[in-house]
Amino acid sequence: METKWLEDFVSLAETRSFSRSAQLRHVTQPAFSRRIQALEAWAGVDLVDRSSYPTRLTPAGETLYAQSLDMLQALQSTRAMLRAHASAAQDVIEFAVPHTLAFTFFPAWVSGLRESFGPIKSRLIALNVHDAAMRLVEGGCDLLIAYHHASQPLQLDADRYEFVTLGQESLAPYVKADAHGQPLLRLPGSPGQPLPYLGYAPGAYLGRVTELILKQCGQAIHLDRVYETDMAEGLKVMALEGHGVAFLPNSAVRKELRARKLVSAAPPGLQGLELAMEIRAYRQKPQGREAPPRHAAQALWDFLAARTAARTVVR
Repeated sequence: METKWLEDFVSLAETRSFSRSAQLRHVTQPAFSRRIQALEAWAGVDLVDRSSYPTRLTPAGETLYAQSLDMLQALQSTRAMLRAHASAAQDVIEFAVPHTLAFTFFPAWVSGLRESFGPIKSRLIALNVHDAAMRLVEGGCDLLIAYHHASQPLQLDADRYEFVTLGQESLAPYVKADAHGQPLLRLPGSPGQPLPYLGYAPGAYLGRVTELILKQCGQAIHLDRVYETDMAEGLKVMALEGHGVAFLPNSAVRKELRARKLVSAAPPGLQGLELAMEIRAYRQKPQGREAPPRHAAQALWDFLAARTAARTVVR
């Protein structure tokens, strides 16, 4: 039996919805259903009454729900204490960061922190967005740094997690420049001659944001997907080689734009092909009997929260 099955079950007991719980647990609904079934196989009894809607627990399920809360609380508290023993001497702040932000945003952000906040010891855990969020949920990091857009929010329970805004990021289409600094390809393309498109792999966060841009653009965009990968850095390398148009975060291409190696693929007058996102830091709210945040992580959070509040007042 895996602890994540219990976490899935607790979520289902509280939402009474397989689809909603699958979203909150960052898995597909079929995968979520299989994990509930695996828990039932382990228990040897039905835990969910599938003859009713909305979802309702069986008497055995109600019993397991009450016990699961205590078990998970005890496990989380124990893990927090063990982690405190392991890192007390070094007081390292652990960050879970999606790959793109790990390459583009994080290094410069830490440099700025050292000037404004002071020296910090940090450990970077670079993952995809889903796994980075799960790292926070499972207590495997102090802070999660991730993109945020209202259309694609991370499904984190506001009662358990809080955030501060670290900055802004924009996503827009870029392409290799020719010898005269002009784009080799220019949107929107045409039905007969779609432009080669360097896209994000299915499920990638920036891929979903790109789809939103294309959907909301006021003009039809004609693209032919010729390459895909999970990482913006991978798309940038392919764009630099002239393989097609890629939607990239501005922070990933600043040097290339200054050097005129990459340029905007959007012609003058074509609106709606750039979208702004926030960059946020998330942490679990200190609660109840859980071990408090380590000193360095708490001090950094207090600094970030104060800076965010100051920016809000200025506005």
